[in-house]
Amino acid sequence: LTTELESLSSTDERLDALVLEIEHAKAQYYELATKLSAIRAKNAAKLTTQITKSMQSLNMSGAKFELRVRSDQQAMAKFGFDSVEFLVCANQGQSLQPLAKVASGGELSRISLAIQVIIAEKVTTPTLLFDEVDVGVSGPTATAVGRLMKALSKNTQVICVTHLPQVASFGQQQQFVNKFNVKNVTETQMSLLSENERIEELARLLGGDIISDTTRANAKELLAVAQAA
Repeated sequence: LTTELESLSSTDERLDALVLEIEHAKAQYYELATKLSAIRAKNAAKLTTQITKSMQSLNMSGAKFELRVRSDQQAMAKFGFDSVEFLVCANQGQSLQPLAKVASGGELSRISLAIQVIIAEKVTTPTLLFDEVDVGVSGPTATAVGRLMKALSKNTQVICVTHLPQVASFGQQQQFVNKFNVKNVTETQMSLLSENERIEELARLLGGDIISDTTRANAKELLAVAQAA
């Protein structure tokens, strides 16, 4: 009872001590958050330039990217008082808009690829899946997409759904996806291609249903060049 009475009697002193502890914690928080904000601002400018350049190499010649950092010292949060927003302009002459509002599916895949390639050395994601990353691209741009994904695969597993032989040829492995009917029910099957089967599939993607010796030779050369890159 004596101990409880002493505890109740010292409530005011304890409250004063807690107020001081809170003020001390706030001071530490703002000191660290300010340093973090400065680091973000510095690296945001660097990433803006690098990601814009990476996007433009993926058939988005007029594209721009901006990593915008806004600070609000009244907004205390776990990771500081900054809010970070990704702004993009997919086509020349357009204004920068939030990424989630303006990017189409294909553009979003390519922008994501451009970002992942730049930050791959700092952040490792176990598996990345790209679907339709090659929409609207062909020729040299498709080769650039394949080369970027191969570079990205050095740090993480990359799975890509593609119809372009230039992209498929850069993969370490190639799976063939086939749909068929079983008792009026559509089934999907995936099978790992051997080297010869892979050449046949690349030739089919290059030349259509009719595969000639010339098409096979092109496919074999395409695969050899991509694997050596």
